[in-house]
Amino acid sequence: MAEQPGKPLILVDGSSYLYRAFHALPPLTNGAGEPTGAIYGVVSMLRKLLQDYDPSHIAVVFDAPGKTFRDDLFEQYKANRPSMPDDLRPQVRPLKEIVEAMGLPLLEVEGVEADDVIGTLARQAEAQGWDVVISTGDKDMAQLVSERITLLNTMSDTALDIEGVKRKFGVPPECIIDYLALVGDTSDNIPGVPKVGAKTAAKWLTEFGSLDGVVAGADDIKGKVGDSLRENLDNLPLSRQLATILCDVTLDRDPHGLVRGEPDTGALRAHYQRLNFATWLSQLGDSAPETAGAADTADAGNDRPEGSYVMIDDAAALDLWLKRLDQAELFSFDLETDSLDYMEAAIVGLSFAIEPGEAAYVPVAHDYPGAPDQLDRDKVLERLRPLLEDPDRPKVGQNLKYDMSVLARYGIELRGIRHDTMLESYVLDSTATRHDMDSLALKYLGRSTIKFEDVAGKGAKQITFNQVSVDIATDYAAEDADVTLQLHRTLWPRLEPESRLAAVYTDIEVPLVPVLSRMERNGVLVNRDLLSKQSRELAEKMLQIEQAAHKEAGGPFNLGSPKQIQEILYDRQGLPVLQKTPKGQPSTAESVLHDLAEQYALPRLILEHRAMSKLKSTYTDKLPQMINARTRRVHTSYHQAVAATGRLSSSDPNLQNIPVRTPEGRRIRKAFIADQGCLLLAADYSQVELRIMAHLSGDKGLRQAFAKGEDIHRATAAEVFGGQPDTVTDEQRRAAKAINFGLIYGMSAYGLARQLSVERGQAQEYVDLYFQRYPGVKAYMDNTRAQAKEQGYVETVFGRRLYLPEINSSNGQRRQYAERTAINAPMQGTAADIIKRAMIRLDRWLRDEAPEVRMVMQVHDELVFEVREQDAEALGRKVTELMCAAADLEVPLEVDIGIGENWEEAH
Repeated sequence: MAEQPGKPLILVDGSSYLYRAFHALPPLTNGAGEPTGAIYGVVSMLRKLLQDYDPSHIAVVFDAPGKTFRDDLFEQYKANRPSMPDDLRPQVRPLKEIVEAMGLPLLEVEGVEADDVIGTLARQAEAQGWDVVISTGDKDMAQLVSERITLLNTMSDTALDIEGVKRKFGVPPECIIDYLALVGDTSDNIPGVPKVGAKTAAKWLTEFGSLDGVVAGADDIKGKVGDSLRENLDNLPLSRQLATILCDVTLDRDPHGLVRGEPDTGALRAHYQRLNFATWLSQLGDSAPETAGAADTADAGNDRPEGSYVMIDDAAALDLWLKRLDQAELFSFDLETDSLDYMEAAIVGLSFAIEPGEAAYVPVAHDYPGAPDQLDRDKVLERLRPLLEDPDRPKVGQNLKYDMSVLARYGIELRGIRHDTMLESYVLDSTATRHDMDSLALKYLGRSTIKFEDVAGKGAKQITFNQVSVDIATDYAAEDADVTLQLHRTLWPRLEPESRLAAVYTDIEVPLVPVLSRMERNGVLVNRDLLSKQSRELAEKMLQIEQAAHKEAGGPFNLGSPKQIQEILYDRQGLPVLQKTPKGQPSTAESVLHDLAEQYALPRLILEHRAMSKLKSTYTDKLPQMINARTRRVHTSYHQAVAATGRLSSSDPNLQNIPVRTPEGRRIRKAFIADQGCLLLAADYSQVELRIMAHLSGDKGLRQAFAKGEDIHRATAAEVFGGQPDTVTDEQRRAAKAINFGLIYGMSAYGLARQLSVERGQAQEYVDLYFQRYPGVKAYMDNTRAQAKEQGYVETVFGRRLYLPEINSSNGQRRQYAERTAINAPMQGTAADIIKRAMIRLDRWLRDEAPEVRMVMQVHDELVFEVREQDAEALGRKVTELMCAAADLEVPLEVDIGIGENWEEAH
């Protein structure tokens, strides 16, 4: 017998991954418009396998064209499957050619499926003492799992051994064929037994031992599902035969013949060039040299990126490009600056693109030693002003809010923003983690772009852009404009046909860009002295809490050390262990400490110390450092493309997380003040998500309560606990409020019980009563979950989508989280859409009718304005009118107005 390799045999289900990659990844194309997404996905998986396992023996197995023996057994086998998509078909041949060029054995056997080839090789290898890893996403393969054979899903990075199969399916691998025969398979059109799902099949096989045992005991199975079993007994032999993977296929190679060969780099290079897989191409030896700064980049421009990029360094060239830009239907535009801080950044250069692969860079402020002469920045900006300020000259960019804010410092108001590729990507799929240009270029264009670190260096040696060689800067900056234009031409055709989704982009997100830019530049005044005083007071309180904690613990310890806290709470004080870490240690997580704090003093003190420490480090110490010396204001940055639900987020500082339920948190809001002679006006939507729930669910009881202007929590308490609203106790109202908001966020009876400190059974009674009184809410939740499972996403009232990739997950926790999100996202997302629509309306009105008023903050469902004292009440009425008109719901929107000298007083 031949000697076995020390590494496992890797068997790749190429057909499974071909389809999964095609549907999982966006429809990527190369420069010629040819589809490449499935190729990219499968090759990525193969590269990861090779990196993780470095196998000596491997095979990639595809289904051969034509019918198989299963089609002869059952004419309707796979009859429900649609034909291969048009965008997938042309990717199959180049993918197989790449697989072979990678040195990987590729197998296709007529008359059988890839599963049968893999099953045969796996069993052969197992019999010869090999370990086998089958890389697949096909659940049918679970029947092959054994002590030596495991399944690996590279796309989800999960492995399945014997115990994993038991956990996932409820039966061991030897029962999987019987399990599949009972459950059937709609994609393969295997009949199975109607009404028998996964749980029922697993239960029967556990009880009866096998399919034969189930058939023998069929008369003893009660109910409709038993009737269905008895009616379909004749189908079971065929279902079992169709589900069985053949393990005795005649092959021209055995496992020893599946030797991994050397890659054909010439063939790979040709494929990667044609498909625009730039990163992989660079790894074959075509990469640009690393650069660390101006002094080190003299030769880097020799390896120019793809495209015709020019540097504009004289007036004649600028005139030519100005004419071309003026005649273009749409042009891409980007600034290069010496800082990410839009309040301080100086313009170093500007780049433009009018056609894919054709772009120009205008350097205006590169000032390193030996830098060439450049056009004067002020003159260039004046020449560009008519184009940049013309609302009828459509422009596209990537995160144009930043460019708009920087240009404003030079007295130029950027108009005509027609498209923003960051927002196009975000609206298309808000659950994607990254919407920056480099990530989008790789994702949608298969192109690896020049990174900032490539031209400016990294870490302490990083230089600012004004110090980068002009030649290198030209390639980098022009590529930004070029790639942005190409991204738009890729993203907009995907977005435009989805009319409601496109309207979210064109009517909400794009018009919001200048609104946010103005609001950021307005900034808000902050009282530095008050914050310093609060920092000192917090430090004193923290010291007192620390001393009390030391006394409670019986000696000093570090309140910031989880290890010391664990030792004191559990070893020294013997507190109950409510939860353990993945390593089996007693947990000191905040949620655990909250539970312990209900009965024990030390956890409560630790939590108080943590809360004050966070306030001090995040706000009272840090906010004074963020005050702009020139404006005396704090200028936060608002982010449109971060929160999956459509909510805005903010940073430097993060205004969304300033706590309002503690005295210390509210005192921080007192430091946000109005200018002399002015007041702050806070306008907050009242219970907007509950109103959206009433609108979406159509529940008569909820709608009536809002229509009457009742206290919704008191009205809910009266419905759930009985009686009239005026007889509801404070405790009942508190419980009703927890139910109202808890259900919106998908809270379970267990979570409600914890929040109300009642038994779980009692909490379940509250939930049941709530759904009895508001049946429309229950129906909405059930319908939303079902719809999400069917289409994979949910929508807001205005058509914004939130995709839920885990909604059908076999992992219970992930699936339940996705179900909770499915219920909550339409409400959170609609609330986000409403306040964004209100901001657009308000900004337009303020610019036309009240330019002296500043919109200075947006936090959750609240807008804050700085207004002259004498105008405050009138502004409050107008703000209320415009905010209430931002959406036409079946229940009226309401806005709470507050006015004060600081943010806290305005509540």
